[in-house]
Amino acid sequence: MAGEIRQFLILIVFGNIENLILAAQGVAASVNPIGLACLSLCAVVCWLLIGTFGTRWAMKYARYINFIGGFAIFVLGLQAMLESIPGMLAFFH
Repeated sequence: MAGEIRQFLILIVFGNIENLILAAQGVAASVNPIGLACLSLCAVVCWLLIGTFGTRWAMKYARYINFIGGFAIFVLGLQAMLESIPGMLAFFH
């Protein structure tokens, strides 16, 4: 089982970074932190269940899953940076 998960290790690491980015976006948008925490916990539990029961099925698609997941993380990070630019520019004025 550990060998099967190793293929997805990079995606897990960058997925955690994505969670931090999304949490930062929530804070910047003044979202209720308790609600955000509950939604984040629900998402983590869902991904845990999908990962636990879907790993064997997903092994043959590991390359595609890693690419799509990495691309989604990249796009969300880029979106977070672009949305923060107006706030950063306002800080300097």
